[in-house]
Amino acid sequence: MRILPAIDLRDGKVVRLYQGDYDNMTVYGQDPAAQAAAFAAAGAGDLHVVDLDGAKDGTTANFDVIREIVKTSGLSVEVGGGIRDEERIRRYLDLGAERVILGTVAVKNFDFTARMAKTYGSHIAVGVDARDGFVAVNGWKELTGERGVAFCRRLRDAGVRTVIYTDISRDGAEQGTNLALYRELTAIRGLNIIASGGVSFEEELLELRDMGVWGAILGKALYTGKLDLARAVRLAEKEADA
Repeated sequence: MRILPAIDLRDGKVVRLYQGDYDNMTVYGQDPAAQAAAFAAAGAGDLHVVDLDGAKDGTTANFDVIREIVKTSGLSVEVGGGIRDEERIRRYLDLGAERVILGTVAVKNFDFTARMAKTYGSHIAVGVDARDGFVAVNGWKELTGERGVAFCRRLRDAGVRTVIYTDISRDGAEQGTNLALYRELTAIRGLNIIASGGVSFEEELLELRDMGVWGAILGKALYTGKLDLARAVRLAEKEADA
């Protein structure tokens, strides 16, 4: 299982939101590239980056920051936040990002998402954010009538290979993640599942690893010291039956 430490960007700073609330934000660093380098030094091979300004306003205010992270960290970087057209997908992939994450647009324009999955293959991931089992869009403020697990099956059938699934109620709360949900998701054959939201305990990492989750995003638990990144990477890389 891959461990993906998270860097959320707002105004060029490293921040964390609580359950997606822009008014409930904590700043954890002024130098995102230095934070990425620290994650790499701790043994991470992957990085999850979200441009919160892009997600909120559709801007590319943090583009230069993301470019520096990709160019200097040596990490395999996936990028999300406000990516709603092919031009922006190409810009991030041209930077050297490994994956580009489609969010709201995947729900609003499913045909576009299927087309991008066909065009760019494994370089496209979809972020599925759900509250009470239903997909949420537009910064988690709008709840759709589509069930998250069923939507993941539709994405798989359309050619999407990677889904980053967040249970919004767990995000930033450090109360644990939704293990039962990820057991259900890993039963969808042909889809790599990345767990996101509330992963806070080593025991959860072991369970996620053993059930076949492809990756786990670690956010607030790293910044508060609840989880140690170097140890998390070692635990995730051990064989399930070791």
